[in-house]
Amino acid sequence: MIFLANVGGVTTTATPRSSSASKSKQKADITEGLRFGRFPITAVQPVIEEGRFPAKALSGEDIVVGATVFREGHDQLGVSAVLLDPKGKERQRVRLAPAPGERGKGTDRWEGLVTPTSTGAWSFVIEAWHDRYGTWHHNAEVKVEAGIDVELMLAEGTALLAEAAEEAGRSAADKRILRSGSEGLADRERTAEERLAAGFSPEVMDVVERQPIRELVASSKQFPLLVERDLAGRGAWYEFFPRSEGAVFDPVAGTWTSGNFTTAAKRLDAVADMGFDIIYMPPIHPIGFQHRKGRNNTLTPGPQDPGSPWAIGSKDGGHDAIHPDLGSFEDFDAFVARANELGLEVALDLALQAAPDHPWVQSNPEWFTTRVDGSIAYAENPPKKYQDIYPLNFDNDPAGLSKEILRIVFLWVSHGVKIFRVDNPHTKPVWFWEWLIGKVNKKHPDVVFLAEAFTRPAMMHALGRAGFQQSYTYFTWRNTKKELESYFEEVSHVTPAYFRPNFFVNTPDILTEYLQYGGPAAFRIRAALAATASPLWGVYAGFELYEHVARPGAEEYIDNEKYEYKARDWEAAERSGHGLAPYITRLNAIRKAHPALGDLQNLTLHQCTDDATIVFSKHKTLPDGSKDTVIVVVNVDPHSARESSVTLDLSALSLDPADFTANGRFWVDDLISGESWEWGEYNYVRLDAHVEPAHILSIRR
Repeated sequence: MIFLANVGGVTTTATPRSSSASKSKQKADITEGLRFGRFPITAVQPVIEEGRFPAKALSGEDIVVGATVFREGHDQLGVSAVLLDPKGKERQRVRLAPAPGERGKGTDRWEGLVTPTSTGAWSFVIEAWHDRYGTWHHNAEVKVEAGIDVELMLAEGTALLAEAAEEAGRSAADKRILRSGSEGLADRERTAEERLAAGFSPEVMDVVERQPIRELVASSKQFPLLVERDLAGRGAWYEFFPRSEGAVFDPVAGTWTSGNFTTAAKRLDAVADMGFDIIYMPPIHPIGFQHRKGRNNTLTPGPQDPGSPWAIGSKDGGHDAIHPDLGSFEDFDAFVARANELGLEVALDLALQAAPDHPWVQSNPEWFTTRVDGSIAYAENPPKKYQDIYPLNFDNDPAGLSKEILRIVFLWVSHGVKIFRVDNPHTKPVWFWEWLIGKVNKKHPDVVFLAEAFTRPAMMHALGRAGFQQSYTYFTWRNTKKELESYFEEVSHVTPAYFRPNFFVNTPDILTEYLQYGGPAAFRIRAALAATASPLWGVYAGFELYEHVARPGAEEYIDNEKYEYKARDWEAAERSGHGLAPYITRLNAIRKAHPALGDLQNLTLHQCTDDATIVFSKHKTLPDGSKDTVIVVVNVDPHSARESSVTLDLSALSLDPADFTANGRFWVDDLISGESWEWGEYNYVRLDAHVEPAHILSIRR
């Protein structure tokens, strides 16, 4: 007889052992309707708002699952996670262990890893159960050694293993091992210690670890896990302005000829050669003329100033049109096709705002905010003012505006765009994003949305819950060792269920003081950190040329490309060999060669005596059983050489005895310099920022 009760999201399945119990009078479980089941299962993770939104995952990604589970008394408890595929079929069953660092602390926190293997709507369940073997093992170990109830304990073990050997689902080999253990426990010609050793043998222990002897199983409810395609959570982004790629300046006439999709496509080979996965372009739509901004954000543009691409809309059209200077839809389709040939996907900017001469201003003025004097409010982010941009207002006609935006997204999807970088999503209602992304992903589950949301944590996290697959982050402003360690810990272990961090090192709007004054070393440091600490990172064009001059008093580039053409001499940089492109190429190659760098939740911080040297590792066990472990050591002081003693947490590196040399150390290969060293738990490191500020080490297995 099986009793089932759903109590507070936990289903208790109580399976009595004895036949007399199975024949007992059937009646409703007395625990029905109560908060706790047979074994309380609480604080299940990863769970977002009690399962209303699915936790995020990628195919092949190790996902940390956990729960707080406990029981009355002193008998042993077992806890497992069961991973279910989109059809509800069990694909993986993992026995959980006390969470790292929690053993012996009485927190009752259990954790383990599950790994989905394909995209789709997966789910998982936490199970808790009376561990019959573990309970007997503990009691027998204590009592036999003390000479208490020796024959009784041996007899109980004999019966337990004999019963387990008859369980359905066990292999013939495992059944033989269990029977052998049972027979050894019953063999009175052996000493008590020898009999006990038969029940404690490594072979028996292995069998019951893989397929425990369970009783009184309690199960949590089923929690959703949305497994998305690789580029939703892994990838290297490269941003450029297509109008600058191939732009030509005539010094005699003092005029510019804009680049276009055809000229920009010529740059794609170099982007692909550097190992990037995604080419991202700012808005490609017509740009407004009313209140157009000039160079460096001035209010007095010249006749040749092209304006900000984010001031969308003019007589030539709006969000469903292409700027005439860039070409036609046919030219855009050819650009996308060429990018795809090179292994790149095109990401388009989705900037939901309008220039004063956008067609919407005339056709649907209710989609904007009208002030008391009859004027339409322009965008402001004090002290910044954007007189050339009208924000949208979703409160006057939410249905009409939302449907128009959905139409626009579907239009660009039909032209091969599967990735959208969304400008300022935090200035729109969160409900809208939940609706839009839900509608789009229902029809096109491979479409990815990146939130450009440099705002308060609550809003950034809400956008992730609402459906954004990834987000810009505070990494840009985390520069010291203390800041970086705190932030890496947060994004890797606190928020990964709903917040995937994309570590852009710079943007057209953001040139930090660290890059302004840190010299080439600062660029290498930020690239090394971004490329290894997160599976997602990004670069805005010019970073590889060490562009670092800011507009006075601002944290953005002087002669900002947002407001003018910028013709860069890529060939000269390549000829001189002074650019950062080879270093970026190496970083992206390392990322592709080491699967450990493709997971988010596997980052472990290690100790280091220097307050400007950060050490972390990433480890992953691959499907074939092999292991990939990368140790990253970075001097974050771009102005000096730093020396330190590094202490590694060897348990996080999953080392086997075969990995160690004769003197008890192991080999690491530096993936940047090509050098190799013997390392161990304690290591000396010296990193000169002006020579090479980072070690990226692979453990040689």
